[in-house]
Amino acid sequence: MDRRGSVVEPLSGLPSPSPRDPLLSPDSHMDVQGYKWVRWRVWLCRLAALLSLGLLLILFHWRPRLAVLARCCSCPLALADILLLRDSFGQQHVVQVLTEEIGEGSLDLLAQLEDAEWKDTVQLYKEEKTLLCYYLFEGLRYVWLDRKGAFCRVSVLNEDWTCKDIYGFQKGLSPVEQSSRRRMYGANLIDVPVKPYTKLLFEEVLNPFYMFQVFSITLWMFDNYYFYALCILIISVISISISLYETRKQSITLRNMARLVTNVTIRRNSGEEESVSSEDLVPGDCLIIPQEGLLLPCDAALLAGECLVNESMLTGESIPVLKTPLPPGDGRYSSETERRHTLFCGTQLIQAKGFRPGRGGAVAVVTSTGFFTAKGNLVSSILYPQPINFRFYKDAVKFLLILSFVALIGTVYIFVVLFRSNVTWMQLVIKSLDIVTIAVPPALPAAITTGTIYAQRRLKARGIFCISPPRINICGKVSIFCFDKTGTLTEEGLDVWGVMEGGSAGFSELVPEPRLLPPGPMLSGLACCHTVTLLRGQPLGDPLELKMVESTGWALKEPEGDGDVLDAEFGGHKVLAVMRPPPYGTATGVAAAAIVQRFPFSSALQRMSVVTVARGGRSALAFIKGAPEMVAGLCRAETVPAQFSSKLRGFSSEGLRVLALACKPIDVNSDLRNIERGEVEKDMQFLGLLMLKNLVKPKSAEVINVLRLAHLRSVMVTGDNVLTAVNVAKSCGMVGCDEKVIFVLATPHTAQSLPTLRFTVEDGGAAGPPSSIEVITQGLYQGGFDYHLAINGKSFVALCDHFPEYLPKVLMRATVFARMAPDQKTQLVKELQNLNYRVGMCGDGANDCGALRAADVGVSLSEAEASVASPFTSKTEDISCVPLLIREGRCSLVTSFSLFRYMALYSLIQFCSVLILYTVRTSVADLQFLFCDLLLVTLLAIVMGKGGPSEELHHSRPPASLLAVPVLGSLFIHTCMIILGQLAALFITTSQDWFIPLNSTVYGTANLPNMENTSVFALSGFQYIIMAVVVTKSYPHKKPLYHNVVFLFLLFIHFALMTWLVLYPGPFFSRILELYDIADMNFKMLLVAVAALNFLICFVVELLIDLGILNCLRLLRGSRPSKKLYKRLNVLLSDSTSWPPINQTLSPADHTVVCYS
Repeated sequence: MDRRGSVVEPLSGLPSPSPRDPLLSPDSHMDVQGYKWVRWRVWLCRLAALLSLGLLLILFHWRPRLAVLARCCSCPLALADILLLRDSFGQQHVVQVLTEEIGEGSLDLLAQLEDAEWKDTVQLYKEEKTLLCYYLFEGLRYVWLDRKGAFCRVSVLNEDWTCKDIYGFQKGLSPVEQSSRRRMYGANLIDVPVKPYTKLLFEEVLNPFYMFQVFSITLWMFDNYYFYALCILIISVISISISLYETRKQSITLRNMARLVTNVTIRRNSGEEESVSSEDLVPGDCLIIPQEGLLLPCDAALLAGECLVNESMLTGESIPVLKTPLPPGDGRYSSETERRHTLFCGTQLIQAKGFRPGRGGAVAVVTSTGFFTAKGNLVSSILYPQPINFRFYKDAVKFLLILSFVALIGTVYIFVVLFRSNVTWMQLVIKSLDIVTIAVPPALPAAITTGTIYAQRRLKARGIFCISPPRINICGKVSIFCFDKTGTLTEEGLDVWGVMEGGSAGFSELVPEPRLLPPGPMLSGLACCHTVTLLRGQPLGDPLELKMVESTGWALKEPEGDGDVLDAEFGGHKVLAVMRPPPYGTATGVAAAAIVQRFPFSSALQRMSVVTVARGGRSALAFIKGAPEMVAGLCRAETVPAQFSSKLRGFSSEGLRVLALACKPIDVNSDLRNIERGEVEKDMQFLGLLMLKNLVKPKSAEVINVLRLAHLRSVMVTGDNVLTAVNVAKSCGMVGCDEKVIFVLATPHTAQSLPTLRFTVEDGGAAGPPSSIEVITQGLYQGGFDYHLAINGKSFVALCDHFPEYLPKVLMRATVFARMAPDQKTQLVKELQNLNYRVGMCGDGANDCGALRAADVGVSLSEAEASVASPFTSKTEDISCVPLLIREGRCSLVTSFSLFRYMALYSLIQFCSVLILYTVRTSVADLQFLFCDLLLVTLLAIVMGKGGPSEELHHSRPPASLLAVPVLGSLFIHTCMIILGQLAALFITTSQDWFIPLNSTVYGTANLPNMENTSVFALSGFQYIIMAVVVTKSYPHKKPLYHNVVFLFLLFIHFALMTWLVLYPGPFFSRILELYDIADMNFKMLLVAVAALNFLICFVVELLIDLGILNCLRLLRGSRPSKKLYKRLNVLLSDSTSWPPINQTLSPADHTVVCYS
């Protein structure tokens, strides 16, 4: 048996029935290694831990993998006590294998649930005892399946359920079955661990940052820096206390949001209904939903009745959604494809109806529990976020290593100096190690988060909430922003613009108001083909459908009580709703229609349908409404007008939202309640087109223009028609009035044809005059015309599957992505990231949750204060939040850079002071350290980030690399100026006539006060303030320095304080800070002048570096192509004289590819 294995995952990206996004599942491709305890190794490690005074245990805490390797030996997975997991991001985790004795019923359960391939896979040491081996990782349970030789998610036991299988559970489970499943699946809880304060304290103190603090404080105590050590200890205790309180508070808040335990009613196989705790629910339980609804504690497939559901907690979309029963069939159930028939955990069921006469309610079967639910998936994404791949954070670690190397050099130097001075070995070791605590600032990681904290507060004040603060800095590097259309770029609501009936004879005249239509199937279809429902007498539903129904003038009525009256009125059919025409107008005399079956809108299918029955049950009609191309494809060809394509193109080009309707008669005597969707939605009769006007929001064009001026690409990703999307793109400025649109048409491989790819110019193409096409083509190739590509979802999939070599080039120039399904939006974001774009995504959260979470920066426009649908949630109803977010991101990134450089320079200033003074046999006083660290540096670092972002979005983005030439060059030059300044102060002092040399018989603080220390302290104090001014950046990403009033005020106070300490400290402060009282006022003025000269030189140097003087160093290495793939590709495409190939039909065999690798 293999010693290594992998976690077996479902084949689909979103396993059913648990909609767990692979983006949020670091364990989706885990490498697993098994280990078994070795008794003698365990005892040896305990002895080593005792001898090392616990240092070995600390090392094991930091590196759990070492603990496993030291205590265990490798073994087959089936025999493992401990598992070492490596996720797809390369991170390692250690988990313990748990065992639980299970009864025969659980084995029977496995045998029933598994297909032929899975049978006999869980004979878990059956000869001895029946054990279930499993482990828990990030809330999910993984069970051992022997035949597979791997640990698999327990959800694998029900992932292959068909719709027919789910209907089989409608009778309910027996108590024995339920108990067996409970042992297998575990409790139905999304349990966020809230650690006790003792454990949090233990973990916090063992953090490398605090361990370094403990080491430093201990060292300072040995070095007689008692007061400084005590102050740092007090600050550390306060910091730890605040951190523990905030951590626990956040855990409790998240637990309260995630944990849901309530009593629910389930049906047993005996037919009885029983009230149980939601903790006991398992997949397969039959759930009875009361008429008044409930907060759902699991994922469930709706089998009977209809439910009105508020899914805003998951999606941010506040409009209630009507859920209808799952169609029976042999197809595999997937909660993602069957969203309109799935009730998700954490959503509020507002009302349920239609199941039991007189009592209302609905019936559903539990499909997922705990962390395998939709809510569990999103909570897991908060608890265990994927690592943020951002260069700034990586470079910060590398830079700390550089400072550590500097500290090592300083340690060696001090060791040599002190060794020659014949100090004791204790002093030699302490002083040498003390240099490490100076050169490597322990507060550096905490300091660089200050800018992010300020930015988060400013964003919250503007109605933008963030659940992932590190992503604020990433906002500053966004290079492309994708926008949903409806509700994001355009208004949420639509106005009916007109109706046009159509048939084999062609289209009729445009009717501006549907209520003016003559009685007939078109009017009835508009009135009945919807999922609008009533809540306390008020219609609720999709805004488009509400407008459509309102425009017909028909009234909606739903069954009351047991519904027998309406059922009898419509021939005994079970009625869901009745649409009655108005008693006036053209519809006078038209009979009411009852809706008896609904098939809700599906993004994947791009349509919805209903089955209606006439009064008395005389006849039945099926209506379908959806994307015109989709509906026309489901109609009999002879019923579709010949002008269909031209009319659709015309209306879409005007920016209208176009829907098509069709109908067909249904046998009224058939089982209408259980009729299959596929049977209804075929061989339809085309009825006509409904046009709705979707106005662009006033702010959209303004924001797109701001992004365009800032050289940020804007892309539209919508489910609407491509021509409508192009019109909206032109209206909001994504496509300029003088820019051409080229449509990308890709077809997949079929039995009749090979895949093809074709580029067609808007308003031209094959139908245009050859001469005009040549002019346009030449203009494109010669740079005379700017162009944008537009592509729909089907072509995008065909392009990804059959023309991967062309995909990067299309993505580089595509601005409009239309008819995109939710999973296609997510795929688009990933493909853009593969080109090294930093991708932003803005949507309403309804059908773009995957894309919002996949993007580097996801912004959901939602009324919710904080939605788990995306890292950022904005309460503003338009996209004006996007430039603000980018500006705050850039401001935060620039502030983080400034703080990082300042903390590094602060360490280097102190490092140089200590080295210089140790060289001359003295040191920095205890309170001098405290004065510089707390009063000067800490206060300045805290308020440095308070300056807000610039009011304008600049065309350049701030750098993200700390190891770039300008940053390293700047630090090197400033360090040289620091050293020269302090040496100048020292040499000027020693050259004075009144200079008194140090006592050479004593060393360090015993030599205080002295002239050397006083002069070096004076200049270094100025240098702390000087560097705060020099490294603080403003234009173009932050407001000018004078806007940060607190920082400016503090700078003046500090300059005045240091000047006073140099010129006239007074006897009290001289004694406290151990300063030498130098009487020569001219000398003191000279020290201030040296500090001023130091400031002037550093300021001018920084100004020259900002202007790019160090870029000349890049000339020495020669020009190099950009590391960003999209930048290299952009250069090549700009120089290409053959891209795009207009009106040429390409096949996968053609390889006229622009190489960009």
